[in-house]
Amino acid sequence: MRITPSILTADFTRLGETIDSAINAGIDWIHLDVMDGNWVVNRTITFGPALIRSIRERVGPEIFLDCHLMVTNAEETWKQYVDAGVDLVIAHIEAIEDPGALISNLHSSGVKAGLVLNPDTDTSTILPYLSDLDLVLVMSVVPGKGGQSFMPEVEEKVRTFRSAIDKQKANGGRETLLMIDGGIKSHNANLVANWGIDIAVVGSGLINNKGTISENLDEIISAINN
Repeated sequence: MRITPSILTADFTRLGETIDSAINAGIDWIHLDVMDGNWVVNRTITFGPALIRSIRERVGPEIFLDCHLMVTNAEETWKQYVDAGVDLVIAHIEAIEDPGALISNLHSSGVKAGLVLNPDTDTSTILPYLSDLDLVLVMSVVPGKGGQSFMPEVEEKVRTFRSAIDKQKANGGRETLLMIDGGIKSHNANLVANWGIDIAVVGSGLINNKGTISENLDEIISAINN
């Protein structure tokens, strides 16, 4: 299972140094959480295309960047993030009207397309689009609500997607990746790996004051392997 850091817990006055530390530790995928101050429950505003463009310029083309759009207008603004240099745009199924059109637009622009669902959203909302998706993200917390614990009840959703993706691949279809985000740390990384997750987003479990990113990453990888 691959680990990608969410930069939300970083000190933004030292963001460049934090990203450099992550890359030096072996990270090659960075997860960018975009909140517009409207869609998420706590009305948080994070950052937008300008900061993403700066990150792309710093890390170069070798590092994979995804942006997780927790916004009300992904269908109108997605190109701003593509132009800023992301490799993958992930949009919330709950916040878009025509997922098929958005997926097509993203692929036509040369980037990968992903959909994400909240813990209380049924898998049936995304499964019809699975054959065209590069990634499905299962949220294991409610987006934008701080201080939450990992929600193990999303296991059924993860296993449903894992089964559908494996069947799709076996039939010669797209190798859609399966991602999880929310409350992932060393104590539950092995659990979600066993569910069949391909990529885990880790925020405070990687970027905190208890150890370096390299040390925290080693702890998580050790927990997965054990």
